[in-house]
Amino acid sequence: MNWLAHIFLSEQHIDFQLGNFLADPLKTRLWNHASKELKEGVRVHKIIDSYTDSNKIVIKSKARLKEKGLLKSIVIDLTYDYLLTKNWEKFCNIPIEKFSYDFYTKANKRAIYFPQKANTLIKGLIKRDLLNKYQDLEHLKIAFERIDLRLSKRLLARDTAISYYDAVCDNIILLEEDFLEFFPMLCDIVKKEINTKKIKHWKI
Repeated sequence: MNWLAHIFLSEQHIDFQLGNFLADPLKTRLWNHASKELKEGVRVHKIIDSYTDSNKIVIKSKARLKEKGLLKSIVIDLTYDYLLTKNWEKFCNIPIEKFSYDFYTKANKRAIYFPQKANTLIKGLIKRDLLNKYQDLEHLKIAFERIDLRLSKRLLARDTAISYYDAVCDNIILLEEDFLEFFPMLCDIVKKEINTKKIKHWKI
């Protein structure tokens, strides 16, 4: 799952949400004296990734794309965020525009108390409005192209994210069926790990 899903799958506490966001770019290593909510966000991020990577439905989604490919997991992560955006009202009782605005506002205020690297990552997320980059398939294509810009020449010679775009479009109905089956299962897993009184934004 990508940024939008991780922040949605968090307790409504800004440190928890930021821990869930920062886990990947900081390689799950927080600074000394990080709050317990930040640590909990990182812990839940690991659970989300572990469950997603081993889930049979997600594996089926990957198989709908190229037979082989180094970037299939990244492509499915981004595609699932697009599908979460598309189906947002099924899962969240807060409109996505308000959800992202509220998160950005709180994150911007909180980031000034974090170490420079974390601060920069958060400000970059907000500046680039990364929670709202998956409004349609054309925006998803741009996201794939943006991934390729960050890849090394060696990796680009072996695989590119944009090379999956046609397969994603051709299989988008089936991928959406996969997502709508998988995401409630993921939510159930996360519910076991968090305070359910703090996920009032969830519909499920």
